[in-house]
Amino acid sequence: MIDWLVDPLTHGFTVRALIEIALLGVTSGAIGCWVVLYRISYSAESLAHGMFPGLVGAALLGLPLMLGGATGIIIAGLLIAVVGRLSADAADTAIAVVVTSLFGLGVLLALSPDSPPGIQALLFGDPLGITEGQLLVTALLGATVLAALWFGHDRLLAVGFDGDAGRAGGPSPGLIQGLLLILVAVTVLVGVQGLGNLLVAAILVGPAAAARLLTDRMKPMILLSAGIAVLSGVAGLYLSFHGRVAAGAAIVACILLAYLSAAFLAAAKTRLVRPTRKETPDEPVTQLV
Repeated sequence: MIDWLVDPLTHGFTVRALIEIALLGVTSGAIGCWVVLYRISYSAESLAHGMFPGLVGAALLGLPLMLGGATGIIIAGLLIAVVGRLSADAADTAIAVVVTSLFGLGVLLALSPDSPPGIQALLFGDPLGITEGQLLVTALLGATVLAALWFGHDRLLAVGFDGDAGRAGGPSPGLIQGLLLILVAVTVLVGVQGLGNLLVAAILVGPAAAARLLTDRMKPMILLSAGIAVLSGVAGLYLSFHGRVAAGAAIVACILLAYLSAAFLAAAKTRLVRPTRKETPDEPVTQLV
């Protein structure tokens, strides 16, 4: 058992992957709670898929992936805004059209004969290929996101829990939601280094959704979400190391298992605990404070 736990720590690439997933787990676990509260999970996933052409373009040109991803996110955001204004359809439809088109463009670029080897890692990630420089970027950007969430906690909570009440003072709800999306974009940009374009949304939404099933208080939810993300990431890396399976897929499988376990516990608690009073339709079921 000791050897099973220690063996991965004897390899530098595994240690770097563990540090990366721990940093990413804390950051994505925290901001994921706000993604769930604001119900912008689809937007978060769209940001990840919309940046794909930028990632592939950066790989083809030999530029830093972070630069390509940032460019892809900006272009995707601008296109979504333009299509949303010109189209009479719902906003979700405009987002779907832009994101699927951009993702298809990224796939075409990835299939180019000039594509470098290993470009599939942009889709499914390669946590074991993380470098020390990427770890530094993850730590700096993650700390920036967490600091922004800490300073804006009260305002984010006021707007997320009751948008009308959030208009009473401070920045407008629209500005708050815009700033939140920027923080989500930064987190996605960091996460794509390890989990790739297709899997990064899992660690952003999955742990927060699991924590939401277990608590109705925001601060415990954030701590639970970060803990679930980190533990799922570490478990996935150990599963990958000993089972010889893809690291990104193993991490996502562990996140899914954590969510299913949380759903089972929540259902069991509901059956065991009898309600003491009947809730009225206008009464909020939860108190996220």
